[in-house]
Amino acid sequence: MEVDISGARVFFTIPTNIPILGDLQISETLVVSWIVMAVITGLCIWLTHDLKVEKISKRQAVAEMLVEMANKFVIGNAGEKFRKLIPFVAALFATSVVSNLISLIGLRSPTADLSTEAAWAIVVFIMITAQKIKSSGIGGYLKGFTTPIAVMTPFNVLSELATPISLACRHFGNILSGVVINALIYGALALASSKLLGLLPGVLGGVLSQIPILSVGLPAITSVYFDWFSGVMQAFIFCMLTVMYIANAAEE
Repeated sequence: MEVDISGARVFFTIPTNIPILGDLQISETLVVSWIVMAVITGLCIWLTHDLKVEKISKRQAVAEMLVEMANKFVIGNAGEKFRKLIPFVAALFATSVVSNLISLIGLRSPTADLSTEAAWAIVVFIMITAQKIKSSGIGGYLKGFTTPIAVMTPFNVLSELATPISLACRHFGNILSGVVINALIYGALALASSKLLGLLPGVLGGVLSQIPILSVGLPAITSVYFDWFSGVMQAFIFCMLTVMYIANAAEE
């Protein structure tokens, strides 16, 4: 078994004739990202269809439970004044979870591409910066880089830029490592199966050596952690850091 480390496939390229931007590449990451958004949109439409005040359905109960969890998550960690963040954080969490778990059906996870997490981190960084400017004004925001003394300005700038980089790389590294480890385990077991069964005499050994018998079982168990638990946990951590960073920016 070969492990492909070349990244997302590019299906086709659309010329833009813009030298700065270059051509628009329709990659596997972009296509699967649109599939993820379509799945989330369809699920939201299904959950919120035909809502009632009394005698609600199980579907509506699930929808209300999810909304209540999002409310408690944001308000509990940032306070009532950040209620406006609830739709954004809920959408970010849902997108991250579905993107992480979509690899279970054979599609390449968009979060295995650093550009996905980088885009999320840039949006969060803009929100953090906007909150700081809103709290202290542009002058106060710029003055903050010289705190406690002017000589610390370069380090404060680097610290500011480290926020989106750490957000993106933390999520990307954990998801990609799970993909690689699962592939390596499957490949190692397939090779071991081929070598061991190849020791059998005659045609039987030749036939069975082509069947990765040892690859059945263990990769499925490790997938429970790397795909399910780790995927949901990384989405939770990313959203938690987003809420905390924005709340701290308001306090600063």
